[in-house]
Amino acid sequence: MTPSSPDVLALPTVAEVLDLPVLRRGKPRVVAGAAGLDGRVRWVHVAEIADIAALLSGGELVLTTGIALPEAPEQLARYVGELASVGACGLVVELVRRWRDRVPPALVDAAHRHDLPLVTLAEETRFVHVTEAVAARIRDAQLAELRATHAIHETFTALTTSGAEPAEVLREATRICGRPLVLETWGHQVLAYDSAGRDPVALLADWSERSRAVVQSGRTCFDPDRGWLTTVVGARGDDWGRLVMLASDRPPHRHVVVAERAASALAVNRLVTRDRESLERQTHRTLLTDLLAGDGDIAELAVRAGGLGVPFDGPLAGIAVRPRTTTAAAPALETQQVLRDLAEATALAARRADLPALVGVVDDVTVQALVALPEQPEADSALTRLAADVRRSAQALPVVIAVGSAVTSPSGARRTLTEAAQVGEAALHVEDGTRDFHRLDDVRLRGLLHLLRDDGRLTAFAERELGPLRDNERLLDALRAYCRCGGNKSAAAAAAHLSRTAYYAQLARIEELLGTSLDAPESLVSLHVALLAWDMRTPR
Repeated sequence: MTPSSPDVLALPTVAEVLDLPVLRRGKPRVVAGAAGLDGRVRWVHVAEIADIAALLSGGELVLTTGIALPEAPEQLARYVGELASVGACGLVVELVRRWRDRVPPALVDAAHRHDLPLVTLAEETRFVHVTEAVAARIRDAQLAELRATHAIHETFTALTTSGAEPAEVLREATRICGRPLVLETWGHQVLAYDSAGRDPVALLADWSERSRAVVQSGRTCFDPDRGWLTTVVGARGDDWGRLVMLASDRPPHRHVVVAERAASALAVNRLVTRDRESLERQTHRTLLTDLLAGDGDIAELAVRAGGLGVPFDGPLAGIAVRPRTTTAAAPALETQQVLRDLAEATALAARRADLPALVGVVDDVTVQALVALPEQPEADSALTRLAADVRRSAQALPVVIAVGSAVTSPSGARRTLTEAAQVGEAALHVEDGTRDFHRLDDVRLRGLLHLLRDDGRLTAFAERELGPLRDNERLLDALRAYCRCGGNKSAAAAAAHLSRTAYYAQLARIEELLGTSLDAPESLVSLHVALLAWDMRTPR
């Protein structure tokens, strides 16, 4: 269905016209073509002659006394056939002058064949009053429709100019129509929806398969078999999705207007936000945030993810991608634009690795993803390809990529996402550029200390162990080199780029200030743990 203009869709039906008082007084009776009573009446035409069809243009309800109609059954059948062929919406015959009790069977049979409503009036009726009443009904309906349409345009103009997000646009459209709405990509992935108070799990179940069955023909169309009103979203030449309104029957014109204005608002929103964040990333970020919050209905979250092409019925793993930057450089690098670019690169890498994934910027420093994994050993190789692709896309920006433990149920999604974020932060302190990605096993002691970094007891331990060294970065660097080399003084001197004499002097000064021997294994372990904890509290 290509939507017609408001003056067409506001027209009354044949049934509504027959319910007008002026016609009810004539005691109308439908004798044939009842299936066409929902046809729209564009005008009422009074005609007594048989060859009236050539003067009609469609949508007319023909009123006649039958006084000039032919006698022959085949001519009566031809008369009805011609009315149907030009799009007349019905024939009303007054049983007063020509026929008294009933119209001829040929007239009834022809009306049945063409599904043309044939109505008889048992009482004399002033046709001019019928014409006036229908004209007034059409005028009032059009005026009401125009007012409603004007209000809709004002509502969506305000939403567009205020930069309303997709969820707000769909919420307002649902409020007006009372019908569920779904915004999807051309690939039939759900970007946003409003269930109009219905069960969202049932709404989105098997969405991709159901949506593929509804073929788009034109900018706006209606599929009567499934009850879907669909309209294309995007500017011509740059269409990127469609808006679906689920209706049980053909929607009224104002619903078509709502769908088209909502689609326009969504298209403008994407144009405005294109340089900030794609709609897909916004949708993924919202779902990831809901998963991390852990306070939503897990069944609904799972079906939302399924609508985005990420099944929750197999192994899942969280991924965290963070820029590896120094404190001084962070304000210039860890901007939202950098993270958005990194999110798009991660999403592209996931597609290339054939990993269905939700990808979004979840905070000021991290891009997170939840990926659906294949079975082992394909899972590790796919993750390796993804990590390598992200690093290539990041180019000069060094990044840390962390992967959470695989989980096998939707309820574990929050756990693997949280673990990936924790491993990613701990891995920032790991000087290992050889790994494609880090897991919990890779950060080991650093991972434990990272989890405890906000514990006051750990802070107190680090301050107590390091004592007077805390303000002497030169000696702290010397101690770091010594700990990393496992107490091998020669290797530590080389790592610190100092002569042995100079380096040994620094070690002696450390022992003097701390009052302990660095040769004692327990002392070395204790100082190493204190250094790791200190560096996490004050990243270098």
